[in-house]
Amino acid sequence: MSQLEQMQYQGIPEAYRPPVEPVAAAGGRHRTTTVEKGGNKRNLLYPDAPEALPSPVIDNHTHLDFRDGKVNVSVQQAVDAAAAVGVSGLIQVGCDVPSSRFALKAANEHPQVLAAVAIHPNDAARLAEVGELEQAIEVIEELASEPRVRAIGETGLDYYRTGDEGRPAQEESFRRHIEIATRHGKALQIHDRDAHEDVVRVLLDSELPDKVVFHCFSGDGELARICNENGWYMSFAGTATFKNSTGIQQALALAKPELILVETDAPFLTPHPFRGRPNASYMIPYTVRFIADHRRNGLLETCEQIMANSLEVYGAF
Repeated sequence: MSQLEQMQYQGIPEAYRPPVEPVAAAGGRHRTTTVEKGGNKRNLLYPDAPEALPSPVIDNHTHLDFRDGKVNVSVQQAVDAAAAVGVSGLIQVGCDVPSSRFALKAANEHPQVLAAVAIHPNDAARLAEVGELEQAIEVIEELASEPRVRAIGETGLDYYRTGDEGRPAQEESFRRHIEIATRHGKALQIHDRDAHEDVVRVLLDSELPDKVVFHCFSGDGELARICNENGWYMSFAGTATFKNSTGIQQALALAKPELILVETDAPFLTPHPFRGRPNASYMIPYTVRFIADHRRNGLLETCEQIMANSLEVYGAF
């Protein structure tokens, strides 16, 4: 690597720097294109590591099995890079059977990782079409009994990628996941995209576990009010920092402090000013600082509150 390249990558955690020769991602899911929908080119370079937080926090939702670009990072490398900036623990989240098994394996092998397991709503609709949803949910039921599995998710409703024909299967899967979470005493991590009204309807119509989390909170002040009333947690991702996220920012201002969590949803939703670039758990401090500033709270106070909330939801690592 040339001296110029070394200077360019100096602020990026070493594990996230591009190799001298491109290395294909080993296993898991990955996206390697530099072009997004609409023809816009992506910058695949991971951002510089932020200044470390004054007190540790938890990344409430990440996908360590989903590689972005040409960099192949191990679970241990991701954990180490996050810890260096004050992110002391990660919730690795499953979206299907393979990724849920990966989540449990990562949690069993790394004390800084806990697992969430589920069938994503879009996968639920796809599996229902081929008659495989019931079998997949049975696997999630088995995994839910594992002690390092602390949440059932991400489950919920997604009306952005799935049309009307897939919605009944999504709702059936959502209800089954709620039952699993309640039966096993696990937190429920909800994926809610363009489906706020129906997600709330299902929740209010169900026997729920003690802890309900809206992952990557995408609602506005009205949904925040409903969450406040019901004691449902709101997990804010990099989307909260986007300039056009006025509804999410309104919700962030209204959320009860004891219900606020933070996440990356890595490798997606990289916070401003790095939107569109790959994301990772070490990027959490950018979002935490935004939360503190937006709510006009001290950074230390914000970190301590987020950590207390995370431990309340998931228990000790």
